[in-house]
Amino acid sequence: MKHAMAFLCITLSVAAPTSAQKEGVVTHHARGTFNVKVVPQPSDDPAAGPFSRLFLDKQFHGDLEATSKGQMVATRLTEVEGSGAYVALEHVTGTVDGRRGTFTLQHNGTMRNNVPTLIVTVVPDSATDQLKGLTGKMTIVIAGGTHSYDLEYSLDGAKKDQ
Repeated sequence: MKHAMAFLCITLSVAAPTSAQKEGVVTHHARGTFNVKVVPQPSDDPAAGPFSRLFLDKQFHGDLEATSKGQMVATRLTEVEGSGAYVALEHVTGTVDGRRGTFTLQHNGTMRNNVPTLIVTVVPDSATDQLKGLTGKMTIVIAGGTHSYDLEYSLDGAKKDQ
């Protein structure tokens, strides 16, 4: 089940977002590829439920030059093959558009009959240093064995010289 959940998490993808400008906030895109290592963890106490827990270790390349560490909790306890869900948090450290800092991403992924839905958002007010004020969402696409991302973001009030 643990390896199935890793497969579930890395096969979820959604269509690429489009550029937008809302209420004077300029939206940017950071695009590139990433490598991910998914490490299954031992089962927790039975009181925690029948879920798989995995650690994430990522290296982002491109417009987002960063590393991240995260944890995922997943399940495939359904009667339908190809259905399941996961949630994850990952702490990202690096640069976006030349600005350095950290931020946290929240994942919410489901798969129903092998049809994936994935929402990855920047946790509000989680960004630090020159990324303070960062908001946005990330699209993850896996094609031909390559993992890529599109971070649609805005940097409200963030300055490179902070």
